[in-house]
Amino acid sequence: MKNERASGIENPRRARWRWFNWLGSIVGVGLIGFLFWRLDWRQLFGILLSARPEYVFATFITITLEQVVRAWKWRQILIPLRAIKTSRLFGATMAGYLANLLLPLGLSPFVRSWLVAKKQDLAMSSVLATVAIDRLVDGIVFTALVIIVVLFAVIPDPEGNIGFGLTVAAVGSALAILCAFILLACHKRQSLFGAGFLITLADRLPGRLAARARSAAVTFADGIVWPREHWRSNVIILSSIVIKLLAASHLLWAGLAFDVLLAPLAYFALLAILGFIVILAQAARVPAGFVVGAIYALSLFGVNDVTAFAMVMTVMATNILAVAVFGSWGLWVHGVGFAELKGPKKVEIDASH
Repeated sequence: MKNERASGIENPRRARWRWFNWLGSIVGVGLIGFLFWRLDWRQLFGILLSARPEYVFATFITITLEQVVRAWKWRQILIPLRAIKTSRLFGATMAGYLANLLLPLGLSPFVRSWLVAKKQDLAMSSVLATVAIDRLVDGIVFTALVIIVVLFAVIPDPEGNIGFGLTVAAVGSALAILCAFILLACHKRQSLFGAGFLITLADRLPGRLAARARSAAVTFADGIVWPREHWRSNVIILSSIVIKLLAASHLLWAGLAFDVLLAPLAYFALLAILGFIVILAQAARVPAGFVVGAIYALSLFGVNDVTAFAMVMTVMATNILAVAVFGSWGLWVHGVGFAELKGPKKVEIDASH
């Protein structure tokens, strides 16, 4: 990297990645611009002013409750490493989302792992491994939800493209989750003998960096854990189901605020469709994927663009409020200031405490 700077020649791969990011941003801005151009703003402001506050408040409550359940589920996964209060894990989770809000770089898993490791004297990479397991469990439940939607939900899709797309996405997700589980299991087993694919990759790095990466790979394996108690295993799966139910209810409450009520399975279909749109938008570096995806998904069920945009704004505003309030509280509980979130370099993967 120093040689690149000295010679003034940029790495071709880095240059292509930069152009890819710019292209994604241009596409995102273009989609939002087109949406704004189509909207009747006078009608939108009229609809927003007519919002029923009790349902807006219900949206805020379910968004918050979803993260409380997520923190409680994370606590069950962390039990083999250390028993940690749900309130602290909730604070760390919301602080991670706050970091994403301030620096939209996908730092949430790293920030919440760092906060917990810092406070509980654990290796950050071990905590990060429990976050990976948490995400995989969520992935299994989400894939099951998509299968239910494909089999039972009535989606206005005369050509069958959406149903086919969801089926392909569900199969792809299942295969990806299976591969991830195999890789984690193999790394856990092989690390007991000083081997494993992460350790092998670490050893190929130069000098001191290899030692640090190897240490991180070993402690990451220490965090690949699962509680021995059967009841904990069951409640982890149950918690993921509850999380998806609460996530699906966000658009329910936001819709009721504007007198929009859909069939029960429609909300799970919205969650499934929107979930994959957001994943694709993030992969393509297209901003505002949630906004565009939600309006598109709602339009399939007959919700006009103006009302759909009002619903999306309600979900986003209540989510930002919850993240701002509880994320700030989470930072305070962990004794961390906003300035520390601006320096990702301080977050060391192989930190032992």
